[in-house]
Amino acid sequence: MASDLFKASGFGSGLRRRAAVGIGVLIGCTGLSSRAMAGEAEAMTLLKSMTRYMAAQQAISFRYDTDLEIITNDKQRLNLASSGTVSLARPGSIRATRSNGFINTESVFDGKTFTLLGKGRNVYMQVPINGSIETLVDELKDKYRRPLPAADLLLPQAYEELTDGVIDVKDLGSGVIGGVECDHLAFRKKDVDFQIWIAQGDRPFPCRYQITSKLISGSPQYTVQVSDWQTGAAAVGQDFSFVPPDGARKITFDDLKKMKDMGELPSHYQL
Repeated sequence: MASDLFKASGFGSGLRRRAAVGIGVLIGCTGLSSRAMAGEAEAMTLLKSMTRYMAAQQAISFRYDTDLEIITNDKQRLNLASSGTVSLARPGSIRATRSNGFINTESVFDGKTFTLLGKGRNVYMQVPINGSIETLVDELKDKYRRPLPAADLLLPQAYEELTDGVIDVKDLGSGVIGGVECDHLAFRKKDVDFQIWIAQGDRPFPCRYQITSKLISGSPQYTVQVSDWQTGAAAVGQDFSFVPPDGARKITFDDLKKMKDMGELPSHYQL
């Protein structure tokens, strides 16, 4: 069920604040349509500015916290929380860590080889992938069925991916995420809704990104929140070489698929 959320969310794919008014006013207000259209236009402009800023950064590092909501067969909502770090250098280098209490992994890509290290088991898997970060995202999603969460925000075509199939747009005004004042935008597609909080000012990075699947009963959500955003010379973790830890054992991708504690979910979450 959770893997369906990743696919539906676009990982396997990418109103200014107003006073509340009564239903009668909403129905009878002849100026509502033009104001809504103005809100849509501003939201699209803010989103495009964010994606252009992201694409222009040659070196990036940040910390993240994620929250994956899972709906059990008896309709109970559970949440799987993870934290990690990401550092990247365009066009083709990235290093990412992820820990959720059950899984502790590190992924490294140097433009030629993708490595996944399972720190708990002290095992690592390597596959050849030659190209850019965009190539890596596509191959992990399509060939290996291991999509990178929220990777669509990092791609050069992020704006096109995010807006493809959008049927409703809202500018919800300001919000504060981790002490950073943000523009809060909401978008609807046929299969998913998503919200994004974009830092105001000259560094419009995504502070929070939330995706709601409409194809799964209960409409579970996936949220990623970003902190410690750094770019250029201030970006940390810009070494993309991989040196196996002492005693680490190399395994194949088929071996990896058999390890339940190396998947997207711990075994006892697969309800």
